[in-house]
Amino acid sequence: MLMLLFCLENERYALESKQIVEIVPLVEIKKLPHAPDYISGVFNYRGQIVPILDLCQLIQGRPCHTHLSTRIILVNYFHTLTPEKATAETAATNLLLESQNRAEVTSKQPVSILGLMAEQVVETLNKPEAEFVDAGVSVKTAPYLGKMIMDAQGMIQCVRIEYLLPEAERSTLFATHDIPGN
Repeated sequence: MLMLLFCLENERYALESKQIVEIVPLVEIKKLPHAPDYISGVFNYRGQIVPILDLCQLIQGRPCHTHLSTRIILVNYFHTLTPEKATAETAATNLLLESQNRAEVTSKQPVSILGLMAEQVVETLNKPEAEFVDAGVSVKTAPYLGKMIMDAQGMIQCVRIEYLLPEAERSTLFATHDIPGN
């Protein structure tokens, strides 16, 4: 499985490459007043307003540094996959996502593009799925932390994109608003 690697301080993390739409440099971000600290704001991606999460802020409690290697990773975000709403249908969808291309999931799973700001986005790693191991610890406040990978440099924590946002933020960021008169 091909993974995109990034670092937060000295810790390495990975995202599954088939979830990634595009990687872009830092761009002008419109701040959202009163949003949680880890929501950096939104930006215009090819005519679409895309929310950006600061992974450094979310995981380590500090904002990303603005280095050349700091990037925005645009990913497909499946709205309804959350631990709070785990159902038989969600479990079946998770199996589908693991076994097929995520683009094949249709109307049952609403999809939006989500931007993930991260540091040192400069490397990929290809490992067979058999080498992914459970972390041995499940952190309720960080359900997005997935399996671990080992390489010559140490451990790499996989990030499960579908669990990044709590339900309140997810419904706020991806709400559709009907504007009177339209």
